[in-house]
Amino acid sequence: MPLDPAPLNDAKGVFPIAPTPFHPDGRVDYDSIDRMTDFYGECGGNGMTVLGVLGEAPKLDGAEALEIARRFIRRAGSLPVIVGVSAPGFAAMRSLAQASMEAGAAAVMIAPPNTLRTDDQIAGYYRQAAEAIGEDIPFVIQDYPLNFTVVMSPGVVRRIITENPSCVMLKHEDWPGLEKISALRRWEAEGSLRHVSILCGNGGLFLDFETERGADGAMTGYAFPDMLVDVVRHALAGERDAAHDLFDVHLPLLRYEQQPGVGLAVRKYVMMRRGIIASDTQRKPAAAMSATARSEVEYLLARLAKRDPRAGKLVG
Repeated sequence: MPLDPAPLNDAKGVFPIAPTPFHPDGRVDYDSIDRMTDFYGECGGNGMTVLGVLGEAPKLDGAEALEIARRFIRRAGSLPVIVGVSAPGFAAMRSLAQASMEAGAAAVMIAPPNTLRTDDQIAGYYRQAAEAIGEDIPFVIQDYPLNFTVVMSPGVVRRIITENPSCVMLKHEDWPGLEKISALRRWEAEGSLRHVSILCGNGGLFLDFETERGADGAMTGYAFPDMLVDVVRHALAGERDAAHDLFDVHLPLLRYEQQPGVGLAVRKYVMMRRGIIASDTQRKPAAAMSATARSEVEYLLARLAKRDPRAGKLVG
């Protein structure tokens, strides 16, 4: 059954975006799902998100997607799991959303199709999506114009939140997007927008200032989510220099990992080296890392280990 959306309205901290681990032959690696879920909880994650862009969701069939969601949810226990349900049509979205909620998901995440251009089209799509999945199912707006080519102004985000009581969170991945966060929080302070949680993506590339603008934390896939947890903890405690100092140490690797196309390969490689997943395999079509890229990542990890010992605890 759908859960009370109120806790997610106030969610803070880090909800790592989980990649989908695969065996070298392309089969889903369920043992790595268990290990990764345990790691997210142990490193201080406040929840997790599955079947997002990082989860290679378009490469899964419907049955696989649901079984993966169920596996994460079962293993996560009390840790809230948000399931990405974006689909070309509402029938598939409704099926995965309702089945995920029945399995114990905390909410679902919906991205806009790349055919939307005007504010009316965007707001209308989310209104129809909320109706299609069931207005009792909490949902997260995924605002990622760099990937989906749909530009959501602060005004249209406010409109979606206002028109849909089941909207509980914004996954903010606009770039540049700091002023958007400030606008949304200003409207909230003025009383013209109800409160929802804002968690930020883009690998955490602007997390240091996003938290200062009013974001509640991160929902992204950087291979050191434990660093993101520490940065958000420092930021929410008002420890500005500590947050920036730690963030700056990781910035070279974070920047390298954020490259379009090869970014997922880098993330999976580092997660494999950390022992979080067994293989860095992606399902095809996929962009592989070259030998030169791997050597560059190893160089970055070695430099990072001098400042953060977590980067020195590698396997393989």
